[in-house]
Amino acid sequence: MSVQNIRRPRGRLLGGAGALALIAAAGMVGAAHAAEAPAELEAITVTAQKRTQDTLDVGVNVAVVSAADLQARRVGQVTDLAAFTPNVDIKENMPGILPVVSIRGVGLNDFSVTNNPSAGVYVDEVYLSSLALMNFDLFDLERMEALKGPQGTLYGRNSTAGAINIVTAKPSFGGLEGRIAVGYGDYKAGDLEGMINIPISDTFALRLSGKVVKQDEGYFYNRSLKRDIGRRDVDLGRIQARWQATDKIEVLLKLEAQKNRSEVGAPEFFGLLKPAGAPAGLVCPGASGCTDFLGYNDTDGNPFKGAWSVNPAYDFDQRAATGRITADLGWATLTSITGYLDFKRQWGADTDAGPYRELDFVEHDKISQISQELRLSGTTEQTDWLIGAFVSRDRVKMSYDGDLRDLFNTKLYTFSDQTSKSAAAFGNVEWKLRDHLSLVAGLRYTWEQKANVGGDLDLVSNCPGSALTLAPCGSGPIPLAHVDATIDDTNWSWKLGLNWKPNPMTLVYGSVSQGVKSGGFFSGVATTSAQLQPYLPETLIDYEIGMKQRLSAAGLSWSGSAFYYDYSDVQTFIRDTSGGLPIQRLGNVSQAKIYGADLDLMWSPPALDGLDLTAGIGLLHTELGAFASSAGPVAKGNQMPDAPKASANVSATYTAELSGELKARFQVDGRYAGKMFKDALNDPLIETPGYWVWNARASLFTAGDWEVAVWGKNLADERYVTQGVDNLSLGVGFRVYGAPRTFGVSFSKSFR
Repeated sequence: MSVQNIRRPRGRLLGGAGALALIAAAGMVGAAHAAEAPAELEAITVTAQKRTQDTLDVGVNVAVVSAADLQARRVGQVTDLAAFTPNVDIKENMPGILPVVSIRGVGLNDFSVTNNPSAGVYVDEVYLSSLALMNFDLFDLERMEALKGPQGTLYGRNSTAGAINIVTAKPSFGGLEGRIAVGYGDYKAGDLEGMINIPISDTFALRLSGKVVKQDEGYFYNRSLKRDIGRRDVDLGRIQARWQATDKIEVLLKLEAQKNRSEVGAPEFFGLLKPAGAPAGLVCPGASGCTDFLGYNDTDGNPFKGAWSVNPAYDFDQRAATGRITADLGWATLTSITGYLDFKRQWGADTDAGPYRELDFVEHDKISQISQELRLSGTTEQTDWLIGAFVSRDRVKMSYDGDLRDLFNTKLYTFSDQTSKSAAAFGNVEWKLRDHLSLVAGLRYTWEQKANVGGDLDLVSNCPGSALTLAPCGSGPIPLAHVDATIDDTNWSWKLGLNWKPNPMTLVYGSVSQGVKSGGFFSGVATTSAQLQPYLPETLIDYEIGMKQRLSAAGLSWSGSAFYYDYSDVQTFIRDTSGGLPIQRLGNVSQAKIYGADLDLMWSPPALDGLDLTAGIGLLHTELGAFASSAGPVAKGNQMPDAPKASANVSATYTAELSGELKARFQVDGRYAGKMFKDALNDPLIETPGYWVWNARASLFTAGDWEVAVWGKNLADERYVTQGVDNLSLGVGFRVYGAPRTFGVSFSKSFR
């Protein structure tokens, strides 16, 4: 790469920095006037830096979703977070399951349960170690936070993209209170959620909460089964105990369980071949009239109808426990976070998206993890400091039963048994250089080990009658691929930044930080042992500047940032035809560069009492370096998967007082994602065109008492693609679509 090619994006970044500087200058003038007015906007608090702070004191781009917004916008799963902030994409690899989070174009484009997400997901400060653990329902939350950019120093393990903090509501000593909410919508979907907070004494309190979701009709129709699929049956429960043991020591214990007996949806088929007698205008591959090798095609034009051959059952059970102990030592605070999780799952995927047993899989997963973090933090006249240590162990056991009889006249068995151990030591300090200027420095050393035993077996051995050939015909299982290896990785994550507060309502910051995601093993179907060899760690260095401001007199809060990423050994999904069966697997691309900007606004116009507006815009440029693929060398310049050049979110809420305490609220919100590719090859057959999704809600309520509401999601019934896979070397491909239009009613009642 030439020097000129390296410098060009940095120049563009500096242009963005100049724009931010002009905005900052103008904003400071506004802030000087705003400082004279009384504060009219509430501070937004976060724990992004492992302590409670106003967002204006945190030099990180962080989006916060409050409990009220989570309830009003019917946030049920992690995938819903994308509606609240730009430059965040959360897709499902199969309908309703396997979510993958990408932040600013960085996200692991994989589905393997042995892999860790690039955006670390934390529930009450406990890290979720596997992609399989992302698919859970949310209830009784205090807030959600999305931190953009590498968070390696404080969050550590595998957070090159950023981190998502999910914070549950905690027991309170303040008095007996409760809430119950019930909803019903189309597709015979109902939900019931309840919470009760019980202060047993001045020093001991319990909080019990639960949720039930029942959907008796799916929005997919399977012509093979002659019925709808995609039904849901979910039970969730949580109990938390808070004990103020002394005036210096507090203990919080959380136990929770989830039981899911649901069904998955299915993808839309597209084929390779032009059928005999097809109209001259039919272009194959990819069109709805194209067939697979067995002559199947899908011409109904409805992505939610098909003839699928896999049992849609989706069953999982999860048990988790978290213990948090804080001790005030006088000169510092000691915090201990202990987490344990046990997870079992079974589900099926029809990856040929048709009625024949070509690429049908049933997966069995078992995951257990335990982690322990200790932190010591304190404050002096000049510094806020924190040091800590972290250890964890997780084991993932996975197997696929692959049914390929109609294509290869064979069955496959794929298995993986992986144990991961991790240990880290870290520190962070914010040092006041002057009254309004602080230096932020963080450092983390991480050791991680992964031991993996896995492989693939051909069980039927390709006896005569197969459409294609995988291996010689034989009487017994034939080993296709095998791995038995251990990898060790040690790395440093670090951050260096400056925070400048020219006045209490303005923060200008700049930082350089490095995050590292460890290497690992691909655990999907493979036909040669080379396809199961470990891939390398990836490293990302983030150069970022930003500004946040709260203008109380104008009712306006805003934040903006510009960033440039230097990205090495990128872990991404590539196509591999080196074995007898073409596959998509994880590999490394030597380098990539990413740059862009985020802008978020919240405005409550003083002249229009009751109106609240929010908007966010994300701009993104991604460029992969050159890499080799089974299809031949790929020149530099391809876009990264799941990285639209533009994204946006908007919402408008109007609250009107009717009579006495009775109020009405009307809300409309929308999310835009520009065109994006779904693999590193930028395959046009599985790219996603740009789309908008609009939602609305109207309610009557009395504050803190009751509310009745009607709501609708995806009001325009937008048909948008969230994922695609091209297996046309086997005659098939598929596209996954987002949910269609849904609507319903809800009622909630609070008790105090």
